[in-house]
Amino acid sequence: MVEFKVVLSDQKTGRAYNVDVSGGSAGGIMGKHIGDEIDCGPLGLQGYCMELTGGSDRNGTPARKNLPVAGRKKLLVSGGTGFKPVMDGQRRRKSMRGNEITADFVQINARVTTYGDKPLDEIFAKPVEEESKA
Repeated sequence: MVEFKVVLSDQKTGRAYNVDVSGGSAGGIMGKHIGDEIDCGPLGLQGYCMELTGGSDRNGTPARKNLPVAGRKKLLVSGGTGFKPVMDGQRRRKSMRGNEITADFVQINARVTTYGDKPLDEIFAKPVEEESKA
């Protein structure tokens, strides 16, 4: 069974929320590409839509939007996702994951594009513990 951790960023408030996705709703995300817009109804967020912005696999290998494959590739990169050069002109061969979401992904990064009726703060609010009587 496939399980993802979706990190959903809210641009209005600047907060990020973790959503654990498994089963059929995880199957709806598989096969999508970074940059695609997805309805959040199966995730329990009625009326919301999200755009996939990135992700990583179990080893921490980042996904790159401009790499059109499903698996890993070794790329010669000079900056951008997954590599920050220290010197001018520095390049390095790094392992990157393609932009297609597969079962190897563990974390998927997304941002909210369409908002629903109920704010995300209310949906993800922690339950308030009642004071115990002594």
